[in-house]
Amino acid sequence: MAERGRRTVRDLRRGNRARVLQRLYFDGPLSRQELGPATGLSSGSISNVVSELVGEGALEEAGVVDSDGGRPRTLLRVTPGCGLLIGIDIGETRVRVELFDLSLTELARTEHLLAQHGYDVERVVAHVRTGVADVLRDADADATSLLGIGIGVPGIIEQGGPDGAIVHGQTIGWTAVPFEKLLRDAVELPPEVPLFIDNGAKTLGQAEMWFGGGRGAREAAVALIGSGVGACVVHGATADEEARSSALEWGHTTVRIRGRRCRCGSLGCLEAYAGAEALRERWQEAGGPLPADADDETALAALLAAAFPGPDGPGPDPVALSLLDDTAEYLGAAVADLINLFRPERILLGGWAGLLLGPHLLPEVRRYAEEYALRHAAARTTIELGRLGPDAVTLGAATLPLADFLARGGSKPRATVRAPVRRS
Repeated sequence: MAERGRRTVRDLRRGNRARVLQRLYFDGPLSRQELGPATGLSSGSISNVVSELVGEGALEEAGVVDSDGGRPRTLLRVTPGCGLLIGIDIGETRVRVELFDLSLTELARTEHLLAQHGYDVERVVAHVRTGVADVLRDADADATSLLGIGIGVPGIIEQGGPDGAIVHGQTIGWTAVPFEKLLRDAVELPPEVPLFIDNGAKTLGQAEMWFGGGRGAREAAVALIGSGVGACVVHGATADEEARSSALEWGHTTVRIRGRRCRCGSLGCLEAYAGAEALRERWQEAGGPLPADADDETALAALLAAAFPGPDGPGPDPVALSLLDDTAEYLGAAVADLINLFRPERILLGGWAGLLLGPHLLPEVRRYAEEYALRHAAARTTIELGRLGPDAVTLGAATLPLADFLARGGSKPRATVRAPVRRS
């Protein structure tokens, strides 16, 4: 046991490199003098690490600043072009693929619609294969520059088996799909480029915690509301501290006994009332003027326009208003469950449908959450909208290989390493 816990010189060196890179990534540019107190490393260690990373191209100079009575200090930052990242969102309506540099500046993107064919595994894999090739071609980029590909998918993800990540997506008809193996066999990539597959709500949560509405919170819950509904909870989070994050099948918590049939097969799930697919069905059942083949995005836009027509339109549709008030209450009650169970500092509502509904429903969601939650727990929780827009799952997916690169101290990937078996 003592041998297993012993840290080698190599481990210490990698840890020092990781601390410098993480601090510069999230708080840079910084000078060498500022990095000492920021990382807790000695000036000698800072000098050695910075020299290594500059020599490898992972760090670069970012200007100079005057110092008090001394020589100007050179600022350092992580080199945006020292590697490329791909983020992929396997969403309810499309597969979105984006290529980023290390600063998460978008270099290329492509989308493939899923509405006509749904979640056929072979078609999804084909969309990923084509999308990866397209963004690399459009950016005139070489796949050997990739630090990894992150992928957000619906469902429960099982990691670490001989075939890599396995997806259990009951609502999309995926039963123990060896998704990582399928992608590895189909997508043309150098063998050393790692794939990181995780639940889409978790990738959204990581993006919001690093760059969006979750920054500064140590405990948060982030909801992904699209055609379906999911969430993740994050504990002990700061931008450069490893957090404990768990995906929740929040959309399949019961909000009404013997209620509507959910696409998971159960009755009364939150997703059967608050997901965009369910809202489309409920609006049609209530007589809403929609074509029979209207997709979820078109239907939700029509429902909101009917309920909130604006000053120059007709009066609000009372049926649409009633339906949306019911939805706010279901969401508020489910948010109260998050408050009572996890006592987060912050709850963020995101996803494309959540961001469309939020400006209209957020005050009522807060009111209902306060009614259903325990007062002491609710008093310490704020409920807000996510800040990163409808592409946040893709951005969050790209942070998966980015986090790995920073944790490895800037070393390039050499082989895909299997993680211990876990469920998200």
